[in-house]
Amino acid sequence: MAANDGAEEATVSLVDVLEEDEELENEASAVLGGSDSEKCSYPEGHVKRQALYACNTCTPKGGEPAGICLACSYKCHEGHDLFELYTKRNFRCDCGNDKFGEMECKLFADKEKVNSGNKYSHNFFGLYCTCDRPYPDPEDEVADEMIQCIVCEDWLHGRHLGCVVPDCVELQEMICESCMNKTPFLWTYAAHIAATPITKVSPCKGEGDVKVEVENDEEKIKTENLKNPVDEKVQVNGTSACKRKHQEEAEGSSEEGSCSGCRLREMKASGRSRAPQGAVFWPSAWRTKLCTCTDCKILYADTGVSFLTDEMDTVLAYENKGKSTEQAEQASGAEGRDPLMSALNNLNRVQQLEIIHEYNDMKTELKDYLQRFAAEGKVVTPEDIRQFFEQQQSRKRRRANADQYYCS
Repeated sequence: MAANDGAEEATVSLVDVLEEDEELENEASAVLGGSDSEKCSYPEGHVKRQALYACNTCTPKGGEPAGICLACSYKCHEGHDLFELYTKRNFRCDCGNDKFGEMECKLFADKEKVNSGNKYSHNFFGLYCTCDRPYPDPEDEVADEMIQCIVCEDWLHGRHLGCVVPDCVELQEMICESCMNKTPFLWTYAAHIAATPITKVSPCKGEGDVKVEVENDEEKIKTENLKNPVDEKVQVNGTSACKRKHQEEAEGSSEEGSCSGCRLREMKASGRSRAPQGAVFWPSAWRTKLCTCTDCKILYADTGVSFLTDEMDTVLAYENKGKSTEQAEQASGAEGRDPLMSALNNLNRVQQLEIIHEYNDMKTELKDYLQRFAAEGKVVTPEDIRQFFEQQQSRKRRRANADQYYCS
């Protein structure tokens, strides 16, 4: 009986598997769903935000950097060695322009020679971070996440940010130290509304005890053996780091209501400061606290960060657009609940287990099939997926025909 209980606990239902796959599909849709996979984005001009790729086959390192839209990665660069750049802001598709020599875009050939408004970085040659390394890096044995700076849009290893990466879910956007120093007024905002920089975190004796070293007002403040509730992981001057957001939102709203001048000037006058070092992590909705007076708008334009006052500029807004598009397409294609999910509820346990085995076999084969594309740096097209499932159907028919010879 105990063995059965163990087996029961280890059993994962097909519903669970499908829901997990659906979550992964939603994440992919969040990135790609906001971009058109059929039409070149060039006629739209410099798109506010879109999924981008760089073709190492057509524009290798040593030449001029170039970026291509999602549709061109499918239609014009199939089978090429591509670098996935996630998303970039204010970019116009380069496919087929002078950077590509004799090659013409199959989707929209009438393009200017160059897109002077585009901004490029080493990302377009498959290199990232201050260490200027590829991702994934076959020579890097350290497991480390990469985080995108919202200003330069480069991806940096967590260990190269000059600070400890916070785990508070409310901290959604990061600006690297280099970009902070290019826009020094942001250090003033950081002292008032950004997450307190943590330079060291280590467990102490006793449940909930932490030892924290932070830098604030250009001085180190050490707090030891703080008895914290489970949801208050770090305290600074008696305030939870995660809960500081709510307190500061209240302060920000009162400032907004009473401020008749420049909010940035008032923050500077308060005397609160922060050591200008390390990347800065910002809480959600922090952009709404930026001053939008005439002088500050000029300041943003002069430093090239006017996009910070545009809430639709955020990657989160773009991903939500992709999810909404995907959900709208699903709703128009089928009413109510997914038919497969509904059908599962009408099957007995034996039938569900049989389907689970079939599904797991198919999932393993699909993974192996897709890994070949990853190894060769090829883009997976809808035709490739159709071909895979046609092979699956053909194999299934052969098995069914073979079984007929063993039936009595």
